[in-house]
Amino acid sequence: MKKTLTTLAVLALSAGIANAQQIPAYLDKNKPLDERVEDALSRMTTEEKVAIIHAQSKFGSPGVKRLGIPEVWTDDGPHGVRPEVYWDEWEQAGWTNDSCVAFPALTCLAASWNPDVAYLYGKNIGEEARYRNKHVLLGPGVNILRTPLCGRNFEYMGEDPYLAGVMCVPYIQGLQSNGVAACVKHYCLNNQEVNRHTTNVKVDDRTLYELYLPAFKAAVDGGAWTVMGAYNLYKDQHNCHNEYTLNGILKGEWGFDGALVSDWGGTHDTDQAITNGLDMEFGSWTNGLSKGASNAYDNYYLAQPYLQAIKDGRVGTKELDDKARRVLKLIFRTAMNPDRPWGSMLSPEHYAAARQIGDEGIVLLQNNGGLLPIKGSPKKILVVGENAVKMMTVGGGSSSLKVQREVSPLQGLIDAAPEGCEVVYARGYVGDIGGEYNGVTSGQNLADDRTPAELIADAVAKAKDADYVIFVGGLNKASHQDCEDSDRAGLELPYGQDEVISALAAANPNLVVVNISGNPVAMPWVAQVPAIVQAWYLGSEAGNSIADVLYGRVCPSGKLPMTFPVKLSDVAAHSFGELSYPGIPRNDGSKIVDQEYLEGLYVGYKWNDKQKIKPLFPFGHGLSYTTFEYGKLTADKSEVNADDTVTFTIPVTNTGSVAGSEIVQLYISDDKASVDRPAKELKGFAKVNLAPGETKDVTITIGKDALSFFDPDKHQWVAEPGTFTASAAASADDIRSTCKFKLK
Repeated sequence: MKKTLTTLAVLALSAGIANAQQIPAYLDKNKPLDERVEDALSRMTTEEKVAIIHAQSKFGSPGVKRLGIPEVWTDDGPHGVRPEVYWDEWEQAGWTNDSCVAFPALTCLAASWNPDVAYLYGKNIGEEARYRNKHVLLGPGVNILRTPLCGRNFEYMGEDPYLAGVMCVPYIQGLQSNGVAACVKHYCLNNQEVNRHTTNVKVDDRTLYELYLPAFKAAVDGGAWTVMGAYNLYKDQHNCHNEYTLNGILKGEWGFDGALVSDWGGTHDTDQAITNGLDMEFGSWTNGLSKGASNAYDNYYLAQPYLQAIKDGRVGTKELDDKARRVLKLIFRTAMNPDRPWGSMLSPEHYAAARQIGDEGIVLLQNNGGLLPIKGSPKKILVVGENAVKMMTVGGGSSSLKVQREVSPLQGLIDAAPEGCEVVYARGYVGDIGGEYNGVTSGQNLADDRTPAELIADAVAKAKDADYVIFVGGLNKASHQDCEDSDRAGLELPYGQDEVISALAAANPNLVVVNISGNPVAMPWVAQVPAIVQAWYLGSEAGNSIADVLYGRVCPSGKLPMTFPVKLSDVAAHSFGELSYPGIPRNDGSKIVDQEYLEGLYVGYKWNDKQKIKPLFPFGHGLSYTTFEYGKLTADKSEVNADDTVTFTIPVTNTGSVAGSEIVQLYISDDKASVDRPAKELKGFAKVNLAPGETKDVTITIGKDALSFFDPDKHQWVAEPGTFTASAAASADDIRSTCKFKLK
């Protein structure tokens, strides 16, 4: 009988261990993880320890060849596995087998409000990463939407820390079930792209702990194996080596046992990198040659400069051992895990998952007169807009993808059109005609020499005899749209789209606007347009998911994970001048920009409640093709002790004619507190599927944490005795039933 070698046996042979009796503890998968790590650490030289804590290529770090410990390979996510690049360049390596399935952006995932879908997302993207032999996927992102101008909001999960925390954990666990580490980013206070390397954020402790840290803590509690530091500064220290956020909070208070990875080029100082919590350094000399050495990676802050400091006796090896220990733990969890599955790539199941995520995340914002879904036997449907044909998987920064295929909204609507219906297209406007990022090209030629007036006239002429007009516009992933390293210039739609929409509304009353973006946009034409759909960036199956909803094959159930303001001045971060956003440069020649979060806790719906501002569309808003009636909210106890949980129950009935899903949101209010608290805060939610006429009891359980605020003087969470109000809601502005209870 032919025998096959196990993975660890192969590693043992590569380490020069021929006799199975001699296999050391670090290669024995049956021994506890910490024992294996300590055994490996004890066998390593100082030089080997230094080597494994910094990169050796754009996306890889070395292992310990002498001991059979393999390299670590990272890859950008979080929406798909990016293509291979050259060893020391950002440009594509030219492989022909590194295309991926693009999953919807994380704003769409958050809009599903469905943790089961989040696990499905993580599991499927993890299978693709595992098949490509990646050990760390750089995602998910959980930074809070503080301003709708932030170019990277499309990669995050909205404005509410509770929602982001609940949705990121199953993503992480699904991903890591494949033996691929999640790298939760960007920790922390990375809420804008403008001046992202130089902005020093000032924020009070209550706001930090209650708003900007909870999703990261949820990720750590959920078992994330790596966390990525952010580019910006806090307390005058860069967040990739920050004593307060890394040693104090992440590793100290939260007990994080994984590796803290720098963002690419986020390391700035050897001494701080040694002492302030950084474990793995990537990309600090991003062109690889800044020092003119044959191997520029030897000049990284945690490379030769660190080793020399040890040899000179300036620093000891205590910090080095901790860093190497964490990196070894990462390697044993991933590259040296013989039980991890093989993964798969470009499978039908992955495309089906991408489509399901898109179907559940699309939000029906407005549907006056029940215009949607498209009904009857239309003879002509006009589709207008550049975003109906433009590939959205290319661009946007590090989440740019090289896909096997991408179904455009126009193609999806053509493929699923009713029999006998002609779907025609008009450009409407010209926006970004490019489609290239780091060598990945869309292959599209979107050039059009017609004037804006000519484009509008053509669209209006075609609209006059159409049964339905579907405008597909919004933002894109070009610079100053939804894109890394730049923020938007304003809240309005670019490229003159408002004029196109108004002209179409005047030409045909059956107008549907499909907004593709990862950010809120202004809609001055909202009263003119009967139906508005928020479609996000939906990835490979974008057109199919949009067609599913517009044609009624899927009853929309997504709800907004962010507030859509009427105007930018309604946003808290933009209400306090330049110090609040984008920050004020120092006059000391340091290039540092000081910024203060003057709005404190009041972001999104919390600011609207405080200032009594009516939004364009509120947080948690989303319509359906059916209707839901809420009964009376009740609690299983009227008085609770601090260690108790309280379970709320509310009956929900589908009062319409089609099956649908409703997301019940639970907000908690402290009726009388000794400190200033938001009027209400999201503390629970549940998604319920209902057939026509069906009623189900929805239950949501909360604990003391849902009642607590952070006391900066005591540096602890406090739940004060008193009366609280629980509100069951269909959105932050649509409270359906309330009940009160007391904390003893």
